[in-house]
Amino acid sequence: MKEITINAEARTEYGKKASRILRRNGLVPAVFYGVEKDENGLPVAQSIKISEKELAKLLYTPNVYIVNLVVDGKPVKAILKALQSDFVTDRPVHVDFYQITEDKPVVFEIPVKLNGLAEGVRAGGKLTLSVRKLAVKAPYTKFPDTLDIDVTNLGLGKSLKVEALSYEGLEIVTSKEVVVCSVRMTRAARAAAAEAESAE
Repeated sequence: MKEITINAEARTEYGKKASRILRRNGLVPAVFYGVEKDENGLPVAQSIKISEKELAKLLYTPNVYIVNLVVDGKPVKAILKALQSDFVTDRPVHVDFYQITEDKPVVFEIPVKLNGLAEGVRAGGKLTLSVRKLAVKAPYTKFPDTLDIDVTNLGLGKSLKVEALSYEGLEIVTSKEVVVCSVRMTRAARAAAAEAESAE
């Protein structure tokens, strides 16, 4: 999987007022959760801040990345686990990162990529992608850039559910009943079918 480097700094200022000041200065408050646990068994959290421009490299792209998060010069492997955006401007207001290691499985969303010309499309239907990403569980070293799906044999009016998919080394966490894609009959195809029935 692709990797990207994001530079961050430890935060020393806290609270809503401090967060507003950071955002006015083009910085985004964030939390980094490490693999170490506290006395309650919870991941040790560190408050950090990241330049909005730096974060844009990760957020405004169709790709997904493993993050080389560099906090005050110290790099760690991480994934973006949560993002809060302003509902008006859509600018990020808070992000969470989780540290990852080569031996510990984590859940991550991977983009779906449909390959081939569906049989139903050749028959006049329209291929529709219902979910753009699927959640999978595996060590991060097993993550592919995309989850490739061959739709060549998908017929008109048929759909493909998660239960029909499998990938070596990956456990699909998304519900098996979720429809990934389908071939729907278009208006033109319906009209042609209706005309054919009338002619008969």
